[in-house]
Amino acid sequence: MILCVRFRLEPMYETLLPQLVDLLGEFTPVVEAAPPGELLADVRGALRYFDRSPAELASVIRVRALALYGVDCVIGAGPNPMLARMAAGGARPGVTLVVDDPAAFLRDRPVVTLDGVGRATARTLCGYGLDSVGRVADAPLAVLQRLVGAKTGRELWERARGIDRTPVVPHAASRSVAAERAFPRDETDRTEQRRALLSLAEELGARLRTEGQVCRGLAVTVRYADRTTTTRSRALPEPTAHSAALTTLAYAVHDSFGLQRARVRGVALRAEGLTGAEGASYQISLDPTDEKARRIEAVADKARAKFGPRAVLPGSLAGAAEGAGADGRGPGGGAGGAAAGRKARLARGVITRHRHDHDDTSLFTDA
Repeated sequence: MILCVRFRLEPMYETLLPQLVDLLGEFTPVVEAAPPGELLADVRGALRYFDRSPAELASVIRVRALALYGVDCVIGAGPNPMLARMAAGGARPGVTLVVDDPAAFLRDRPVVTLDGVGRATARTLCGYGLDSVGRVADAPLAVLQRLVGAKTGRELWERARGIDRTPVVPHAASRSVAAERAFPRDETDRTEQRRALLSLAEELGARLRTEGQVCRGLAVTVRYADRTTTTRSRALPEPTAHSAALTTLAYAVHDSFGLQRARVRGVALRAEGLTGAEGASYQISLDPTDEKARRIEAVADKARAKFGPRAVLPGSLAGAAEGAGADGRGPGGGAGGAAAGRKARLARGVITRHRHDHDDTSLFTDA
């Protein structure tokens, strides 16, 4: 049995996901993260070990997530990842939807709800009267293969019958990574907001290069004083982990918000579409300035690896950090020192991976 847990994480708190992975790891070691807020867990062994039903196990996970992290979730359970995801999509908060009969669960659903069926494929199938999963399941395999291709047709035919051979892969490479900065007070200064984005872009770029990854796009989230958020994403011209390219795109997305005098409480930056750097294609550049910047970046990465993440910083961030004292205020204190301390706090920060400390009590307690 597979559980699909979808945490209702606001974009500013996506960095909680590793801690939520650890939470599910207390029940089963087979947990796969699908950022920004979805987890798949193979709980077949946990059901036998704890002698609980899928709904009971899901209830314990939900309560612990709320108690430890204040995060709500919806949970679906099914024999495979596809059915678990579909169940989670139809589950209500506080209620676990368990798929016991895949054929009955799928039969009357629109064909577009199946994994791997996009709008174009759904339009093709509907043109031949195959508008529901049940009708696709009843269609001959050869007909589906003629309509959408041999490989896609077989996958569609199997999924319409509730068959999904995809395993749950623990410790799979992340498809996105995020970092965020919260301002100590409502921030209306555009320069301060851009300085925070610069810090985030440098941080994400350094991490991607260290892990040998590149990203295909960025998403910028702005959190306002009234706790509402706005998120916009944009694709990069080519997959990259180059900090300058990430910063340029982050600035462009930030400018598109047209914030003017909006009161901002925090910003977050998420790198999306991660893939291995060795498999990415690059446009050859004849610009010596770009090549020089990349060489400097490589040297800076070596310095950070040896002396720490703050060994090399952009000038606008290093200047702020230099004037801050140990308590986050400038040497002379006062308003000027507080401003310098605020800049230093924006410059300071890594992608946090905190682990919640709690007592080693039983996962289940009887009332």
